[in-house]
Amino acid sequence: MVIEVLLLLGQAAEGRIPDVDFEVAFPSLRFERGVALEHPRDGSDRLFVLEQPGRVIWLENSPEAKEKRLALDLVPKVRSRGNEEGLLGLAFHPKVRENGVVFLQYSTSDPPKEPKNLKNRRNVISRFRMDAGRTAIDPASEEVILEIAQPFENHNGGVLQFGPDGFLYIGLGDGGAANDPHGNGQKPDSMLGKFLRIDVDKPAAGKKYGIPRDNPFVGKPPFLPEIWSLGWRNPWGYHFDRKTGDLWSGDVGQDKWEEICVVRKGGNYGWNVREAFHEFKAGKLATPAYVDPVVEHDHGLAKSITGGCVYRGKKHPEWDGLYFYGDFVTGNMWALRWDGRKMTENKLLFALPGKQISIFGQDLDGEILFASFDGRIYRFKPKAKP
Repeated sequence: MVIEVLLLLGQAAEGRIPDVDFEVAFPSLRFERGVALEHPRDGSDRLFVLEQPGRVIWLENSPEAKEKRLALDLVPKVRSRGNEEGLLGLAFHPKVRENGVVFLQYSTSDPPKEPKNLKNRRNVISRFRMDAGRTAIDPASEEVILEIAQPFENHNGGVLQFGPDGFLYIGLGDGGAANDPHGNGQKPDSMLGKFLRIDVDKPAAGKKYGIPRDNPFVGKPPFLPEIWSLGWRNPWGYHFDRKTGDLWSGDVGQDKWEEICVVRKGGNYGWNVREAFHEFKAGKLATPAYVDPVVEHDHGLAKSITGGCVYRGKKHPEWDGLYFYGDFVTGNMWALRWDGRKMTENKLLFALPGKQISIFGQDLDGEILFASFDGRIYRFKPKAKP
């Protein structure tokens, strides 16, 4: 399998994936550390941007946009130190047009309202309500639905996504430091190093949320029933394929390997026993069966992978089904094709050294955008022929 992947990386179906270029999407605007790009599920052609220090910004989705508007300022309560804490995730409720509900994920170190063994440093997932025009988020409407203690400041995961099933998916890193010192990736009674799947509309059992009955570990203690999949180091950038419903995620590696995965129900992705296809802990690969990544990159090509999106827009039908993804450190950008079982093509499209590709997103029409810590948001475009 590793040989096959490496061959595909070096020689993949040359010419079948079209040449792709990029352009600045909003030439008049700059953003501070954009870490989420989402459109409201209300039919409007607007774009919401999370700025990591704690601001939610919205703008008209037009190259002529001249103004960015503040929807919410959480800077006073958001812990945004180092490179990985901050305001990290935004998800509009599938019925936001009717209920005006939006969910945010952020890091904080304020004293918790309900201690219950929580450390001050933690991730918070909260429900907020928007105004009637869905351009402002009321800070007083916050209802905390879940808090996860964080032992270190890195590997917080990021993004929030509602699936086509209407449930909220939350990708969390292993808690940080190096080597997963607490073993959270494989620990069945920890939410860290996991994807969670919760029902935000039907609270149950003393929680502010419910547990979907078909979650893979319901009734299987010591596994927490919220867990959808495990064995993650730091899932950064995850999005659903609008056509197939598959959930794609990057997983940031440690010393040698970066990976892109399709997130499967009950799947164990190996950390910290392995990293991508490779043994990380000597002698530990015999158990259990791990889910293979779609693609891996060594640190010569990628050093901090940023998961992207599957293209399902209409402007470029030749891109349909391509998964676009990049790397935060090298600035490399790829597109791959997948047949539902394995990668069949992979192409390095271009490089943006020094740009720090931070996140991908889609607009109302399925066109893909990506943000960089240079303050810009970009779109893909066909590469001009010489």
